[in-house]
Amino acid sequence: MLTPKHIAIIMDGNGRWAQEKGLERLEGHAAGVHSVLRSVQACIDQGVSYLTLYAFSTENWKRSQEEVSGLMLLLGESLMKYLPDFMEKGIRLNVIGDMAALPEEVCEKLNLVREETKSNETIVLTLALNYGSRDEILRATRKLMQSAIDGDLKPEDLSEDLIADALDTFAIPDPELLIRTSGEMRLSNFLLWQVSYSEFISTAQYWPDFDETSIKEAIAIFNTRQRRFGGRL
Repeated sequence: MLTPKHIAIIMDGNGRWAQEKGLERLEGHAAGVHSVLRSVQACIDQGVSYLTLYAFSTENWKRSQEEVSGLMLLLGESLMKYLPDFMEKGIRLNVIGDMAALPEEVCEKLNLVREETKSNETIVLTLALNYGSRDEILRATRKLMQSAIDGDLKPEDLSEDLIADALDTFAIPDPELLIRTSGEMRLSNFLLWQVSYSEFISTAQYWPDFDETSIKEAIAIFNTRQRRFGGRL
């Protein structure tokens, strides 16, 4: 069985999971943290080298202040709580998105965990935080335009590789497999450049119910796909 080198997941359904159980939305997000841990371990077990999770989008700021504050608190607490696990399992933390808008305390913890785990080699866990693909492409375009203004880049030198290198994901390969939970069938402004040829799987499971078996089933489905990349059989 072929294992994708890089899996990306749009984690969706925490709030609906909580609502159906008569719980607060933040309890759904807390349950979702455990799914993150299960999924990372499952990817390690399956030999996946990169796992990217859509954790907080640029659009998520529109949620209530209570929910946003609770999410940021949960993120900071989880980073510190599970840092020992990251070190034991060889998980390297990576972050994509515009961190400038995140709370200072969260940024400090993210930077601490990134620094502590930078030599780990088992798997790269990328969290997309304050991330939106259009924003990412806009920021990349501005960098390239500045290079042109500075005289370091000519229009005829622009290439797909140069654009890719200007994106937040310059250090990781494009995902072969993109998974979205909760049955939704849209990308929601996630990795629009990078998933051009990714295989897409939507599962009806809410994110807190996503587990090791879910990863295995997704990889099995991936192996039934014929990846043509625009070509013919």
